[in-house]
Amino acid sequence: MTDLAQRRRVVITGMGAITPLGLTPEEFWQNLLAAKSGIGPVTLFDASQYRTQIAGEVKNFDPTQHGIDAKDARRMGRATLFVLAASRSALNDAGLSDSLEENFRAGVVVGTGLGGFVEAIKDHDAYAHQGARVSPFLAAVILPNMPAFYVAQHFRARGYNSTVVTTCAAGTDAIGTATEAIRRGVADIMLAGGTDAIISDIVFTAFGVMRALSTRNDDPTHACRPFDKNRDGIVIGEGSGMLVLENLDHALARGAHIYAEIIGYAANSDAFHFVAPDPQAISTSQVMRDALKDANLTIDQIDYINAHATATALNDPSETLAVKNVFGARAYRIPISATKSMIGHAMGAAGAFEAIACALTIRDQKIHPTANLETPDPACDLDYVPNIAREAQVEIVMSNSFGFGGQNASLILRKHA
Repeated sequence: MTDLAQRRRVVITGMGAITPLGLTPEEFWQNLLAAKSGIGPVTLFDASQYRTQIAGEVKNFDPTQHGIDAKDARRMGRATLFVLAASRSALNDAGLSDSLEENFRAGVVVGTGLGGFVEAIKDHDAYAHQGARVSPFLAAVILPNMPAFYVAQHFRARGYNSTVVTTCAAGTDAIGTATEAIRRGVADIMLAGGTDAIISDIVFTAFGVMRALSTRNDDPTHACRPFDKNRDGIVIGEGSGMLVLENLDHALARGAHIYAEIIGYAANSDAFHFVAPDPQAISTSQVMRDALKDANLTIDQIDYINAHATATALNDPSETLAVKNVFGARAYRIPISATKSMIGHAMGAAGAFEAIACALTIRDQKIHPTANLETPDPACDLDYVPNIAREAQVEIVMSNSFGFGGQNASLILRKHA
């Protein structure tokens, strides 16, 4: 590894977000601070016959309002439309034009869980059962690397390009992968984050039979309850979060506004179970230790943790244990909150949403709450900032993503001075 003193520094200079709580990072953030829920009844398909009938849907999204041609939009999947809109917003926020001008030192990394899987199933069903014509653009919809391709194509980024498919950890891994590309010197600018649009009958069926989803259909705004004793499962979300990352010298040379610096990243595997967390939290503990080592930090320097916090019976206690394993007695003095409590679990976009929330926590010196935490679980006994936002002195934050398949990632951001 490059010596820390010589390593290229990476900063966040722009952010874009298409979320269940708004179509800009600022709207998203203000709604998080207000503990507003973006979860409601499913409208994207007829869920009336399913055990779960609620989700965190993106509302009022018109791709043509985000610079996407209507004809092109018809040829793309919903996840790709989300990521193009979020990327344009991030570039504009960074003070960059809509074109990266064929730059071989500008790249793209997008994380996703299912890519265009939902569209693939719909088109297959229409073909198999109704004899419908298959679109010649279907392959460009269903391949998981297409969101990253379209971002590069639309914004003329010819540099490093990759797709990360680590489900729930994909957004965090994409940001970490892009950070490493800049650190290695192969890029000056990276568009990085995640996207997913998986609210569909097949996904609700698959997760439903595992009893992984909340069935609090009569009270959707209070359905996602991380760390609460009465939590009953995941609420599926959707959307895209994208960040502009830059080499610090490059950002300073053009006078860019800097939200935060990315100083640590690590990833590993539970190697335990395809969906259940390791009850000993061995790897989730280690990934945080590795991120701290990468950032050259001690446990006393973390001011806030954004939790993975899926609101499942097994995940939340396991995550609590992991934090205790790493931080010891200090775990009880670190504020922790759960973004998913208000937007649900957006899979590949989740880590990107949470990174945006972390950057804005540093900017505003405010911690958004964990919504719906009303009855504490004795197995989850840390400071989860219940229901009301909190002002705090925050210099360094950690964001954790623990994915299906035991794929874990941890990211550390610091206030830029």
